[in-house]
Amino acid sequence: MIVQNTARASAKFDPVWSRIRREAEEIVSAEPLMASLVHAVVLQARSLEAAISYRLAQKLATDDMPQMLIRQICNEAETSDPEIGVAIRADIAAVEERDPACHRYVQPLLFFKGFLAIQTHRIAHWLWRQGRKDLAYFFQMRSSEVFGVDIHPAARIGRGVMIDHAHSIVIGETAVVGDDVSMLHSVTLGGTGKAEEDRHPKIGNGVLIGAGASVLGNIRIGDCSRIAAGSVVLKDVPPCKTVAGVPARIVGEAGCARPAASMDQMVADIVPSS
Repeated sequence: MIVQNTARASAKFDPVWSRIRREAEEIVSAEPLMASLVHAVVLQARSLEAAISYRLAQKLATDDMPQMLIRQICNEAETSDPEIGVAIRADIAAVEERDPACHRYVQPLLFFKGFLAIQTHRIAHWLWRQGRKDLAYFFQMRSSEVFGVDIHPAARIGRGVMIDHAHSIVIGETAVVGDDVSMLHSVTLGGTGKAEEDRHPKIGNGVLIGAGASVLGNIRIGDCSRIAAGSVVLKDVPPCKTVAGVPARIVGEAGCARPAASMDQMVADIVPSS
């Protein structure tokens, strides 16, 4: 009861957490068979960060790394770096805004592996920056095994990122993903050759990356650009352009100010750029 009262009090000052708790209560009322899961993940949690820690521990735990230990690691990371909590909330809002299959803030927390994989990476990245690289690699490995998303712990990922469907995602060690980026399944942000220096893509803010696209090498994808599904991008892309093909070439403007938010992947009606 004390925990639930604390959770209710914190929700008053956190609109995202308040909405998630309200939606969780609606689930329990409408589907009593979900009550145990929803209470454990949401309604008994003191905060959104605590709920994330519990859910990740449920998913990532092994015989050698039990749930309680993973929760402690996640809690330590989230307490030490408040930016993680800010990014969590931006990610939830991004999923609800951009994914037509998402109608509630509670859905990513309970059901969406793309969202959970990104939060796993945020913990792994914190561990990496603390010099705890072997533990960071453990989180990367479990995310790949459980969610099908393989993000190197050193990769830098911004706020408000959505990975839709999140199957077979690969993001390399020196990759950078900006704020408000959306990507579909089977996207690769990879390197070329065996060079150990900076070798992975730098994705600008507001970029939309279509399903099955590969962006390879230390190249820059400009803000608010679009990469069509199945494209292989080997060269820099200017801001606000659409590229398509193998290898990809510019086929027109981005078509709108915020392609990652609109999620419009159609290229048929694009007017080629001059």
